[in-house]
Amino acid sequence: MSAAHPWLEPENWPKVPMPRKDLEARIERVLTLTNIAFLGTLGRNGPIVSPLEFYADGLDVYVFPQPNSPKLKAMARDPRICLAVANPMAGWACAMGCQLFGNAELLDPDTADWERGMKVFKWPASAFEIGRPIQTPPRGQLMRLRPERIVYTEHFLRREGFAPRQIWLREG
Repeated sequence: MSAAHPWLEPENWPKVPMPRKDLEARIERVLTLTNIAFLGTLGRNGPIVSPLEFYADGLDVYVFPQPNSPKLKAMARDPRICLAVANPMAGWACAMGCQLFGNAELLDPDTADWERGMKVFKWPASAFEIGRPIQTPPRGQLMRLRPERIVYTEHFLRREGFAPRQIWLREG
């Protein structure tokens, strides 16, 4: 038995779903705690998982993939992806993160969707860090993920009587 966190005991695994509005707020919060995620794509020889920078607009996520990278080629060939975001943890009590599943949309420069995404994606900071000009955005494709399904995990929810793993579906 956990002396500090008795609510972590195996018999305390509630199955109660959170109200959708509350779950969406929790997911949005996780998407603001870090800007590093792990992108899973399906390459020619199997899965590819890449750490990368992302920025969220609500539940939509934008990634600026390296041109001609294996992950960009994989998304062009098969758009099904998973993006995993986790809050740094120091044990089960604070485990929190989400996995977003859906199809990658590759947005071409100078389209309305690309322009919107480049307002969300904080490209000037990245450009500065790698020594590129910060006056104009890079010209490559931008990836947008509008998830169809999100698996949200937070063990602290057990304290509040909710299941530690919550499922969000676009078609609620």
